[in-house]
Amino acid sequence: MFIRRTLMCFLASVMAVSGLAQSTGARIESKLVLESSDARLVEGFNWAKRQALAYAFDGDPVGPWYEAALPGREAFCMRDVSHQSTGGHVLGLDCQNLNMLKRFAENISEPRDWCSFWEIDRYNRPAPVDYKNDAEFWYNLPANFDVLDSCYRMYLWTGDRTYLDDPVFRNFYDRTVFDYVDRWDLGLDRVMKRKRWMNVRGNLYPEKKFDFFRGDPSYAESRDEYVLGIDLLATQYAGYLAYAQIQELRGNEESARTFLEKARLVKKLINTTWWNEGGQYFYAFLNQDYKLVGHAGSALLYRNALDDGGKAQSVLNDLLESIKQHPSSQVEGQSHQAEILYRYGLPDVAYAQMMDLARPNRDRQEYPEISYSVIGAVVTGTMGITVVPSASKASEEGRFVDRTVRTFPGLGHIAWAELRNLPIRANEVAVRQEGGVRTVFTNQRGPSLIWEACFAGSFSTLLVNGAPVKAQTEKELLGRVVSSVKVAVGAGDTVRVEVPIS
Repeated sequence: MFIRRTLMCFLASVMAVSGLAQSTGARIESKLVLESSDARLVEGFNWAKRQALAYAFDGDPVGPWYEAALPGREAFCMRDVSHQSTGGHVLGLDCQNLNMLKRFAENISEPRDWCSFWEIDRYNRPAPVDYKNDAEFWYNLPANFDVLDSCYRMYLWTGDRTYLDDPVFRNFYDRTVFDYVDRWDLGLDRVMKRKRWMNVRGNLYPEKKFDFFRGDPSYAESRDEYVLGIDLLATQYAGYLAYAQIQELRGNEESARTFLEKARLVKKLINTTWWNEGGQYFYAFLNQDYKLVGHAGSALLYRNALDDGGKAQSVLNDLLESIKQHPSSQVEGQSHQAEILYRYGLPDVAYAQMMDLARPNRDRQEYPEISYSVIGAVVTGTMGITVVPSASKASEEGRFVDRTVRTFPGLGHIAWAELRNLPIRANEVAVRQEGGVRTVFTNQRGPSLIWEACFAGSFSTLLVNGAPVKAQTEKELLGRVVSSVKVAVGAGDTVRVEVPIS
């Protein structure tokens, strides 16, 4: 199944490049199904699924794609694709993800100062609204790191080594962490001293859109002349981690160690220099007077760029207070709040944010990021399904696999929920969560895999198909105690893991 899916993606890309592809107008379908005791959750999921698939296309000159930009542009941008890719994968849109991410990778170039095209349309052109020529175009500097991070995540979910081995992707990764960082003064020795206006061609006219936003050092698209945004540093941290993991998977251990250290130092800069000890918050920007100003939002939580403990709790408290004051906020930010809240053990608040986005007549509900993010949050948050790299641990344990499928129930008030036909690499799986105490995992199709079943709380044993098995217990974010067991699940098998009844 995995080989067939990869071949289909390749053929679609070849046809697009050759000009043979023609849009069929056929609706793209997904096998992913959710059932639950909570009718509102199912209704919201089904709306998001229909809406997301309505944005997916095949047969245009650009190749397989889905909308990931402001509606009406018939285009996809680097930020939105990076944030929609998990939702796209679980819906079966791997061809779209691979094609769009590769389009960004192949368009990185020295004349654009190692930027790519911020936004590409269905005709495989840089979207005219954001691009005039290589000297005049819109570009947010977190974008390269965002795409790099997304490519690594898509490798984890799909197992497609194109993301690791294709020369186009490898060139993009290398150019990003070396040439791009150097050209835009993003190295740690220069980033706090960099200039706002860089790589200017000719005279600078900041009142012009392309002059002002060619090299915007943040995703906060304002006219304030900031030198640096903390969200750029947080995204750079994620990009360095992804690059290190890719290098390790390719056997380049020295490079992997180098970039793990670079990531550590970026995180250290965030958690020291950018932390306001007196106010107990993070600054958001470095201004042109080289003073730290503003109040950072949830981007640090989204990127896992915070020291665990008091600093993370402070930012989380700010987010909760913001939600309390404004339950419906700007959709670009709200789209990913549920994912953050599930990660930090607040499922009912996460659920409320998702359902607010999915409710009828929600303002700007047509923005594609909403539907894709709701789907992603249900899978990774409500159902708690993630794919984690485990190459070294697998070898130590005699498990000859390079990843583990992990579940951690995030139902909150929901009695039960069941997800079926979820694609994970060469497999399709089903997961049923019952409260926070029982998970049933079915390997519907594909080879044997390793499942790590996790539950909140400290338990010496967990029951695997009714039999007690020694559990591993560890502390996760904000000191939350989690108990887990790992079990092999063969092709077609169903395994039940649950918390012992006290």
